[in-house]
Amino acid sequence: MRKILASSLLLTAALCAGPALALDSTSTAVVVTPLASRTTTASGQQITLPGKNVQVLVSTYDIAPGATLPVHRHPFPRYAYVEAGTLKVTNVESGDSNTYKTGDFIIEMISQWHQATNIGDSPVKLLVIDQVEEGAKNTELRQ
Repeated sequence: MRKILASSLLLTAALCAGPALALDSTSTAVVVTPLASRTTTASGQQITLPGKNVQVLVSTYDIAPGATLPVHRHPFPRYAYVEAGTLKVTNVESGDSNTYKTGDFIIEMISQWHQATNIGDSPVKLLVIDQVEEGAKNTELRQ
């Protein structure tokens, strides 16, 4: 339950836009700093939620320098916050690439084949949040 609450808070903070703000006008004990606000994925698709019972999955990824993930796609929304490192993500269907660095927020493409490579000299560390239909997986590898 704590993980779902934490991920919901992170997602809410990440999707808000504007300057840092306190939760109310008299308190500075909690400051919210918005990280991103998007309505589309990295490839320009509209963000939509799963049609059935939504399950939130939160995980971390550590990707070694020079490592390349296999070509894969996600049938449901996936969000990632780059905690450290530099990651290049390439849409293998269009050839378009985006490079993300520490502090960037990624809204991954949905149902489009892509792969990612750590192009830096240090590990890439990601905090990943998936929204899937309950019990479903969110990564499909290309055969």
